[in-house]
Amino acid sequence: MSEFKHIPVLLEETIASLDIKPEGTYVDGTVGGGGHSYEIAKRLDKSKGGRLICIDQDEEALQAAKERLKEFGDLVTFKHSNYSNMQEILQEENIEKVDGILLDIGVSSYQLDNAERGFTYMVDTALDMRMDKRNPLSALKVVNEYPKEELARVIRDYGEDKFANNIAKHIIEQRQKGPIETTGQLSEIIKAAIPMKVRKNEKHPEKRTFQAIRIEVNNELGVLSDIIDEAVDLLKPSGILSIITFHSLEDRIVKNLFKKNENPCICPKNFPVCTCGRLSKGRVKGKVISASEEELILNSRAKSAKLRSFVHI
Repeated sequence: MSEFKHIPVLLEETIASLDIKPEGTYVDGTVGGGGHSYEIAKRLDKSKGGRLICIDQDEEALQAAKERLKEFGDLVTFKHSNYSNMQEILQEENIEKVDGILLDIGVSSYQLDNAERGFTYMVDTALDMRMDKRNPLSALKVVNEYPKEELARVIRDYGEDKFANNIAKHIIEQRQKGPIETTGQLSEIIKAAIPMKVRKNEKHPEKRTFQAIRIEVNNELGVLSDIIDEAVDLLKPSGILSIITFHSLEDRIVKNLFKKNENPCICPKNFPVCTCGRLSKGRVKGKVISASEEELILNSRAKSAKLRSFVHI
């Protein structure tokens, strides 16, 4: 196994957003290599009841986090699971409500850089893209078994690629000759489906399709959409939910669901008083935060990162 290396993005901003209390209980639902969690744990006091629950569906990430956070002992609890199971995990630990939750959405630098994981188009390796190796759905299955219409939908909706139909057509034509088994094969097929003038202007035109397939394999948008309301309900009064996204579709989900939790009323605007009975659960905390110029110099992958936070009433 390669060394798990991942530079935590928006580190100072994220820690500040959580307003950590030494006696508080916190959840890092996407612990990765433990960069954010380390800074959270540093601010907790076990003698006052401070506690951190670290969750990750990637077993290699979880092992790396355990090593990085071992100095904190049993102040930190590790769970090999998807953050969608947060409520069940907290129930197992006899925790009803928490003071803060962090979600860092998307693929890690380690997953991208480790060719064995099959996320990257930069190296020719076996197609995989599973964040959780227990997942029965892989990129290999999506590419070789999805019908043309479904492939085109995935590439169009999750990759926002205007050549989605043509890319799907080329994939179908190629797999009729034999299975598509490597990232290199898929990359060449995608390039062949994109007009030359577009390829000349884009360094890696296959990036959008790889991203789309990865999102489909790991159900990233579905899991994110389903968890936000539940995560807000798991917060104590004044508890904070902070979410880092790297993709416009993810950020849109977070933005819209935060707004819905802040103002859930569905009454017509001309009603003098609310009659639907839907009450606000809190408020959006501050403005969306992006990486500073200084951080971008050190970590170019932070370019698309956005941090949004929500405070429970």
